[in-house]
Amino acid sequence: MAKGREGLRVFVASLATETNTFSPLYVDRWAFEDAFYCRPGEHPETPTLCSGPMVAARERARSDGFELIEGTATWAEPAGPVSRDGYESLRDEILDQIRAALPLDVVLFGMHGSMVAVGYDDCEGDLMARARKIVGPECIIGTELDMHCHLTDQMVQAGDVIVAFKEFPHTDFLARARDLTDLCLRAAKGEVSPVMTVFDCRAIGGFMTSRQPGRDFVDRLLAMEGRDGILSITIAHGFQAADVHDMGTKVLVISDGPSDKAGALAESLGREILSWKGAGSAPLLKPDAAIEAALAIDGGPVVLADRWDNPGGGVAGDSTVMVEALLARPEIPAAIGAMWDPVAVSFCRAAGVGNRISLRFGGKAAATSGPPIDAEVTIRGVTDDLLIPFEQSLVSLGPAAAITLGNLDVVLASGRAQTFSPAVFTRLGIDLGAKKIVVVKSSNHFYAAFAPIAAEVLYLDTGGPYPGDVTKLTFKKLRRPIAPLDPNPLL
Repeated sequence: MAKGREGLRVFVASLATETNTFSPLYVDRWAFEDAFYCRPGEHPETPTLCSGPMVAARERARSDGFELIEGTATWAEPAGPVSRDGYESLRDEILDQIRAALPLDVVLFGMHGSMVAVGYDDCEGDLMARARKIVGPECIIGTELDMHCHLTDQMVQAGDVIVAFKEFPHTDFLARARDLTDLCLRAAKGEVSPVMTVFDCRAIGGFMTSRQPGRDFVDRLLAMEGRDGILSITIAHGFQAADVHDMGTKVLVISDGPSDKAGALAESLGREILSWKGAGSAPLLKPDAAIEAALAIDGGPVVLADRWDNPGGGVAGDSTVMVEALLARPEIPAAIGAMWDPVAVSFCRAAGVGNRISLRFGGKAAATSGPPIDAEVTIRGVTDDLLIPFEQSLVSLGPAAAITLGNLDVVLASGRAQTFSPAVFTRLGIDLGAKKIVVVKSSNHFYAAFAPIAAEVLYLDTGGPYPGDVTKLTFKKLRRPIAPLDPNPLL
């Protein structure tokens, strides 16, 4: 193939999932192929959460004229550990594509940053290190990560540029992919010399950018980039539902060349985050308290986020805790979704819209999911594919059904994914404007789409199954000392 005008050869691929090592759900290669799997050149024009570099690289190849070689792009829904064969087969598939594409000036990866497989606690670092051995020291390796990543030493040593999302909810995955692509191309042309400096906060933390102080903090980070030799700033929040060595909050500053200022800035920002002492996240309410708080708010709907039964955290999304709580208050117009139950969905689709059937749903994956619900339900709506928007991407929840139990509507889905959008309900005929309470199976990614229609947003503590209180977990691999498990870990 002829080289482009710039003479650069760029390779891009994506391999991603988020691993909850405490989850009873298991992942193999089929889980990737079932959720999202694109062979070279098959990736759609819109990005998924962790494949932004595929789209950003295409944009720049069209505008700049360099030669772009696309590899595999694949994603599995968050769950428990990935099988060894599942990870190794996908990793080696991409590495073989890199070998076939040599020589290369830039390698771009779209990954999550918290994939754990049997025998591999740092899948992203492993892939990057193996890619480095293939492409050599002169090739620029750039990686986009989810902010809920484990920023490992191996990643930093193997890569030249690492950029993570800044926003939670993740509204900026394509914008950050464009930042990554631009920095890597500039580095390949010799326009900048990126040097990465990391400050380890020695803490398990994180914050939302849908509330203060996280909102103003990230706005300041964006304003700092591109000034005074600072090319990029990333806050790696960590993913607390993983027992791996590098889990926790870290700050990464990329400077143009070596810089003492980068280290000082990274530490300053890290200590500022620590000073918030949890204020960056929302207070969590038990089910009955959340319902009472919602009833005290004028108007509706009041959105309640079931953070600890969020499929995006690697758990099933089939907890019945809030279903039971709302059924105990039958006078309240409410909705809940999307609950993962492919068996119940198949029964509803077979029975048909408008029919009333006896149905058992929810409470299947683990004891922490609660007991299944047995009820007479009316089938309100069905669909062969519940396709919903999430920023620039589209997410499929597969065949789905809406059922009605008195004043409560429940959306059941065959695909396990977060409730990113009101479309989960509206596309099955549920009028959210007529509801006082809407419960969403999501941590915070729902916020951008639901906040405009919500009277208020509250966050739930339903007791599991996602491990909400890290002090109650048994960590065997996590580096210590680390807050809040140990006092004053930075001293």
